[in-house]
Amino acid sequence: MVDVARFRALLEEERERKLALLAALGSDISSVTAARVDSNVDDEHDPEGSTIAFELSQASALLTQSEAGLEQIEAALGRLSAGRYGYCAVCGLAIPEGRLEARPWTPFCVAHAAGRA
Repeated sequence: MVDVARFRALLEEERERKLALLAALGSDISSVTAARVDSNVDDEHDPEGSTIAFELSQASALLTQSEAGLEQIEAALGRLSAGRYGYCAVCGLAIPEGRLEARPWTPFCVAHAAGRA
């Protein structure tokens, strides 16, 4: 049996980290966008370092990944509340505790996560 309180705490800590990261990324994107609007720099042909477009693209990709991660965490907290946490969404078998410690938001056992079953 999984220690529900321990995993709830892990998931809530991870949710707080994701929320902070999302806020920071949103702020970064806003700052870069504002700087780009007020500037007439030709960043696409700047021989120095990365371009503003590249920075925006990178921050947007990180934002998308973080939003997806937050959704996974929220789903795991929902499974905890429903009493289904720690059981594979495919086969229904218990997910090994070591896997839950490494990825507390996972809905899959090792076999189904790897696509072997």
